[in-house]
Amino acid sequence: MYLLFAPPRRLFPVLILLLHRSDLALLLLSLTLLAPPAAPHQSSSFSGSVALTEWRSAHASYYAVFDPLDTVGPTSISISHHSLLIFFSIFFFFLLMFLDRRSHGFCEFYAGGACGYGDLGKSGYGMATAGLSEALFEKGAACGGCYEVRCVEELRYCLPGTSMVLTVTNFCAPNYGLPADAGGICNSPNHHILMPIQAFEKIAIWKAGVMPIQYRRVKCVREGGVRFTIDGKGFFYNVLISNVAGAGDIVAVKIKGSATGWLPMGRNWGQIWHISADLQGQALSFEVSSSDGVTLTSYNVAPKNWAFGKTYVGKQFPF
Repeated sequence: MYLLFAPPRRLFPVLILLLHRSDLALLLLSLTLLAPPAAPHQSSSFSGSVALTEWRSAHASYYAVFDPLDTVGPTSISISHHSLLIFFSIFFFFLLMFLDRRSHGFCEFYAGGACGYGDLGKSGYGMATAGLSEALFEKGAACGGCYEVRCVEELRYCLPGTSMVLTVTNFCAPNYGLPADAGGICNSPNHHILMPIQAFEKIAIWKAGVMPIQYRRVKCVREGGVRFTIDGKGFFYNVLISNVAGAGDIVAVKIKGSATGWLPMGRNWGQIWHISADLQGQALSFEVSSSDGVTLTSYNVAPKNWAFGKTYVGKQFPF
């Protein structure tokens, strides 16, 4: 069996730079992981209301660590130069993160995604997730919403009769170095959905690249109650709200200690909400409102001996 593992000579200068510049490693890693395999398209307008159930037009693409292959032969494995570039970028990225602990915080933020959910497997979202372009992401307000997507028009690549329900967990960042209609697939005003290849291949063959799709807003179905993960220090609290059924996206949050009234929280980023208040030694209750106008109140979710870094489970929205 022959395994091609040596990087092309043209990659040596890149690898040398990566050894000396952690910022270049981060940039190259993000570009290689998110680079689309085909040209972009611009979609029609979209409304973010949870009441929206009709099918709307958009475009989608996938991201993958390695280029997908149709088959792997019994005697050889072919690895493209692009795949090798990704492999060595990832290798040197984690090497630099190990050697330079100052970058540890940034690595956690990158891995957690733009909605703050962290490990999508542990948080229950898995690979049925999506990153939205700038025009759809709404500065994090769209996080947690659910969309059913299906492939259309590309009859060579679509899997007939299939669809996939995705949860918004990330942001497809724009690239203003390229025009929106020539490489900047997630630039405004494009409406674009970026999917893991595992989800993409549920509705189409990977060769479709950037493809036309239709999507509609649907209710999120979850197991268990809404989760409140409390973090922070001193009197500053961050609360990640996840596993939200129904509309899925949260528009307002209030917190109440056993010795206080209801206190409004502000959106920090994604679905992480913050407040500065002394609530130590008090049982905590939460009032959470979703984009469809439903408000859910969970009393005494966290006991009076709650601790930072812990997750507490409350009631659940109807779905």
